[in-house]
Amino acid sequence: MNLGPGELGIILVIVLVLFGGAKLPKLARSLGQAQKEFRQGMSEGYTDEEQGQQQGPSSPPQA
Repeated sequence: MNLGPGELGIILVIVLVLFGGAKLPKLARSLGQAQKEFRQGMSEGYTDEEQGQQQGPSSPPQA
């Protein structure tokens, strides 16, 4: 999906009308923080899975 400069300008105007100029920095900051936390969670999930694979499958307890 290619967006040209005209489409990006229209989107920017709509965002400015909806959120106002004062709220845009807060919105951008919260989106960036959410993206950072998501990436950290994804990397932590990968390390947890890798550690589980290195240990191998656990055998069920003997009865």
